[in-house]
Formats: sequence, C-alpha cells, structure tokens
Amino acid sequence: MSQKRLTLRKIKEILRLKHEAGLSNRAIAGACKISNSTVGLYLQRAEAAELRWPLAEGDEEKLYQQLFPEKANPNESQPAVGRFRMH
Repeated sequence: MSQKRLTLRKIKEILRLKHEAGLSNRAIAGACKISNSTVGLYLQRAEAAELRWPLAEGDEEKLYQQLFPEKANPNESQPAVGRFRMH
C-alpha cells in the first residue's frame, strides 16, 4: 500500500524545522504530527535531490519530481513483464 505524498507546506515545514530551528527528527515528527520515519524519508530525499533551505521559489510539481524522481516517468523504469518466468 503506497502512502500519500505530504503537502508542499508540510515538506517545507520539515525542512525549515530541521535547518532553521535545528530540531531532531523526533521533535519535527511531533510538531508536524507525522511519523519519525516519514521525517527521515523526506530529509533523505531532500538531501539526495540536493535541495537546500531556504527552498527556491518554484512550482509544486517540480519539487515533487525532485523528491520522487522514480515517479516522474513511471513507464521508463518498469521492467518488462510477460512470458518470462521469475524464479
């Protein structure tokens, strides 16, 4: 079961609390009412996408594409499935 994406507002809040306020992941999770692992996931994705705080102004879809590059073009990375058996 896949999770829903966080809103852009919540993602920005996670990054702000981490970089401006210097809070721990657990404190951010409590403040944003999300799990500690979700905070860690978004911070890892932001680091991998080389996002820096404060975020540059831009559209929401571009930010999501940076955070979730594997979902930008779902047909591109899909393995071929067909008559071959997986063992």
